[in-house]
Amino acid sequence: MNTSAQVAYRDAPFQMRGSTFTLMVLKVGDPRNPNFFPVLAGKIAQAPNFFRNAPVVLDLDDLPAGAPFDFAQFTGLLRNLGLICIGLQGGTRELQDAALAAGLAVVPPARGGASEPIRPLADSGRSAAQGALGGGGPPAAAAQPQQPPQPAPPPPPAPSRGSLIVTEPIRSGRQIYAEGGDLIVIGAVSPGAELVADGSIHVYGALRGRALAGVGGDRSARIFCHSLEAELVSIAGLYRVSEDMDKSLRRRQVQIYLDNGFLHIDPVAV
Repeated sequence: MNTSAQVAYRDAPFQMRGSTFTLMVLKVGDPRNPNFFPVLAGKIAQAPNFFRNAPVVLDLDDLPAGAPFDFAQFTGLLRNLGLICIGLQGGTRELQDAALAAGLAVVPPARGGASEPIRPLADSGRSAAQGALGGGGPPAAAAQPQQPPQPAPPPPPAPSRGSLIVTEPIRSGRQIYAEGGDLIVIGAVSPGAELVADGSIHVYGALRGRALAGVGGDRSARIFCHSLEAELVSIAGLYRVSEDMDKSLRRRQVQIYLDNGFLHIDPVAV
């Protein structure tokens, strides 16, 4: 870049750069079902701090062919619940054109295939955190059966060549992304910080903020931390917010993993 170009770049009134954000996907089956918004409101009430002013991407792949969809009305009802719709994922060309006309973006599919539907559950640390967010029917009445106790996990593996190692504490508002490998943090993670990894996440300190492992769809990814104080943890799209975590696991050394489609949070024997 020549000197004049450098000066022009420094004096520009804006800069554009890429970034990575955690977005919620709302998979819509039957928006005209009278239970749709009441059930969705119930889900939001389970974790109000997490859902407040949360950006949402609509997935309309399950919408019946030719079914009418009023983006203005639907996104307005979402906003009344505190959810801010920013775009559309999938859907027909007609739906995408209608979304663009309504001021929404068309978002490419997440890496690793279709996103997992999610449902926060206010239950024990070994229950599932899965299911469709705001599905058309009423929430399930019966709790998921408890899984048998798991043996104590082996020590975390040694860092691989693809691991990203961060040796300082992670401050609030900062995001760290380990692309194609594990993320290892030697220190504490502050509230409002976000850890993202295609592989596993290891925190040798207090885990506050958010930790999302296996974001490319790796269901074998795990999260390890010395003290669980997180706002949100997620493996391959299945997540649990702090309001839904077993209080007996707070400030304990834990591992978080998927087993048969269920998100587990287990204390680690020391």
